[in-house]
Amino acid sequence: MAAVRVEEVLAAAEEQEAEKRRSVTVEKELELEFDLGNLLAVDRNPPPAAGLRGAGPRREALLRALARDNAQLLVARLWELPAERAGGAGGPLVARLPEPAFRLPREKPPPRPRPPTRWEQFARLKGIRRRKRTSLVWDEQAKEWRRRWGYRRAGGDPARAWLAEVPEGADPQEDQFARLRREKRERVARNELNRLRNLARAHRAGTAAPAAPLHPTGHQSREELGRVARVARVSTASLGRFQPRLPKEPAEPPSRSGGRKRRFEPLLGNLAAERSRQLELLRDMGSKRPVLDITRAVNKQLRQEEAEAAAAKGKKQSQRGKRGRRQQRAGRSAKKSGARRQQQQQRPVGSGTGGGGGKRKKA
Repeated sequence: MAAVRVEEVLAAAEEQEAEKRRSVTVEKELELEFDLGNLLAVDRNPPPAAGLRGAGPRREALLRALARDNAQLLVARLWELPAERAGGAGGPLVARLPEPAFRLPREKPPPRPRPPTRWEQFARLKGIRRRKRTSLVWDEQAKEWRRRWGYRRAGGDPARAWLAEVPEGADPQEDQFARLRREKRERVARNELNRLRNLARAHRAGTAAPAAPLHPTGHQSREELGRVARVARVSTASLGRFQPRLPKEPAEPPSRSGGRKRRFEPLLGNLAAERSRQLELLRDMGSKRPVLDITRAVNKQLRQEEAEAAAAKGKKQSQRGKRGRRQQRAGRSAKKSGARRQQQQQRPVGSGTGGGGGKRKKA
């Protein structure tokens, strides 16, 4: 009996040891492809088709076992990498991952390119290339390196200098410091106006939604085909009212916005949302600082500048017309005076007695 018990104990110990080795040893017919930089393992081995049929506990257990074996192989490969202690001798043991080999797709679409500004368009047209300059320059007055532009720049701000030079031809009684401060404010306002113009131009360019071209390979989705067909339909003069429809195309009213209509909030609905909207409206009305609509402000400024330019152009044309009429009148008066002189010179002079005058006295 004692011998049997010893054999049973030895068999149980061997079974436990084999179970431990089985937990860390995984055998595959085809080796897995590893990308340790992305912590990725690709299993090319075909799974058993019989165990994956249907939905039940057997299928779930098979998938769990397959995922566990692949994760074990990935962890075993990670332990083969060079490791080091993070934060000193008492820190955790970390492995240094290599560079990723697989190029994973993006989670979100790439950002749209920013529309070029007016200066960028002008530079591209004229072939102007941007030259990289250092941001620091040597200031001879302070004897140190300072920024080229901005606060505490090299040379200092002319408006903050203790001495201002009077330009040639300027009024000697004019305050030069006030002039420098005024010019600085004008430059700041001009730069801000140009910035708002660029924002308005970019906003207008972003709101204009051109028709998206079809995919070059011919694999178009249903939404893409519907969007392109809708844009082609409303591109006619009648907005597609007299265009024949496809067999399964829904009868929707023609619209450039894709048939989207305005949605109004229900009269009886979420009271908390209505309360928050009313409170926000009262807060905006009670605040002293008005809400600035950048697009509206820029458009108003552009219209005002265009009106001023048109008025100045009309004023110049009217002045030019007055000057021409004055010259015409002067020419006519000169011609008339010349004709009178010629007539007086050609008129014969009468001979008189007793004084040689040309005029006769009445008796």
